[in-house]
Amino acid sequence: MSEATPSSAPDSFRWPVRVYWEDTDAGGVVYHASYLRFMERARTEWLRAQGIDQSAVKETTGLAFLVREMQIDFLRAALLDDELSVTVAVQERRAASILFAQTISRADGTQLIRAQVRVACVDIRRMRPAQIPAGMIPGLPPHK
Repeated sequence: MSEATPSSAPDSFRWPVRVYWEDTDAGGVVYHASYLRFMERARTEWLRAQGIDQSAVKETTGLAFLVREMQIDFLRAALLDDELSVTVAVQERRAASILFAQTISRADGTQLIRAQVRVACVDIRRMRPAQIPAGMIPGLPPHK
């Protein structure tokens, strides 16, 4: 379960995840914060699929992407050993941020989580917003 695949939605990226004990509470139900980790990993793998090495970007430009805001609908619970699919799709691009639509579903297609996540491009030395450099992310639409 480590191969990224395109999803059925256009311009969407899909990352597989399996639920382990460390992701759950004592009853084997996924703990709410685990979903945040799953979505973070999927966004990281989306960047990697675009040819972006976040460590190299940080070293060469001093820029990093930080979560600015997040809205999550917890629709159903995932359980121990579930095979999940986390999607990432760019909804909006601004000069210094990207709004992602993300979902987490079981292998049978049951949607568990629906979220919108805005990440901000930040100059980490100053901890201030910074414009996303043109062409930094090949698959990212231009700023409008």
